[in-house]
Amino acid sequence: MISSKIDEALNRQIDLEGFSSMYYLAMGSWAEVKGYNGVAKFLYHHSDEERLHMLKLFHYINDRGGHAIVPPFAAPQKDFKNIQEIFEIVLSHEVKVSNEINALVELCIQEKDYTTHNFLQWYVTEQIEEESLARQVLDKLKLIGEDKGGMYLFDRDLGVLNPHGGSGGGSKGGHGH
Repeated sequence: MISSKIDEALNRQIDLEGFSSMYYLAMGSWAEVKGYNGVAKFLYHHSDEERLHMLKLFHYINDRGGHAIVPPFAAPQKDFKNIQEIFEIVLSHEVKVSNEINALVELCIQEKDYTTHNFLQWYVTEQIEEESLARQVLDKLKLIGEDKGGMYLFDRDLGVLNPHGGSGGGSKGGHGH
């Protein structure tokens, strides 16, 4: 049985993961409207992944005797300066999510909830990958600078990028990313 303190903390994480999904959806829509179809595809995929992260928490909470709650998500930003700003936000947001996951892990240790601690290790690993990917994308954008041809190729390549290389496998709910 999950404690009420862990239940509340995991429900806050549901809110963050769900908001992440909406945030990346908003970014993807902006990119698509601006003609960056590859970036949009990448962000839409990322939005789907965040929703799966949220659902994984939902099922875990309910399976452990808690109650997963659908939060009223805050409306995400809808306009962005450029692609660089979007990926700076993505990195900043992923760092925030990592910090929240780490705080959850710490709470599990304090509460001696080793089952939830074990469950959260998947999120710890996932966040390392998410932050690394965001940094790689930002590094590529810095290399491109203002070069329109480079941005065209970047957009094309991002649309076909497998976000987790060969390491994702079936760990994302069996969707083979």
